[in-house]
Amino acid sequence: MSRRDQIRMTPDELTAYLDEQKVVNVATIGPNGRPHLAPLWYYPHESGIATWTYGSSQKAKNLERDPRATVLIEDGEGYDKLRGISFEADVEVVTDTAAVTRMGIELMQRYAGAPPETRIPAEGASDQPGDPVPDELAGFIGKQAPKRIGLIFRPTKITSWDHTKLGGTY
Repeated sequence: MSRRDQIRMTPDELTAYLDEQKVVNVATIGPNGRPHLAPLWYYPHESGIATWTYGSSQKAKNLERDPRATVLIEDGEGYDKLRGISFEADVEVVTDTAAVTRMGIELMQRYAGAPPETRIPAEGASDQPGDPVPDELAGFIGKQAPKRIGLIFRPTKITSWDHTKLGGTY
């Protein structure tokens, strides 16, 4: 078995890694043809991730023109601890304010530390299971959502690595 095969994450490891990490670096193609790279908070969604951003941002303009991106999530201080996922993705741009509001709530609940089973699902109606959204959070998200768009990243090619599987040798 090649070293590359040894460090590849399994589907369950990929899911766990996406759940564990907090920041994604998203590369889009700018109007001059060069990559535009930006960090974002995200939440796991389907087999990829989702987030929101200001509709007037450069990444939003880039994705409206060309809805493809490359995503990087990585961690590890030393070579033997490097772990990460890089994927090419088709990106769905969500402009419906109600859907963007749900996405914002899902995102903020994740970063506030709400366990996944208590979050209101972003893709569902308000009658789905989940803890009630505090009025203060709902008010904040409600004011932000009209200025934002949702982004759903659906992977088309995934590369992963986990050097901890090598036991300190390479």
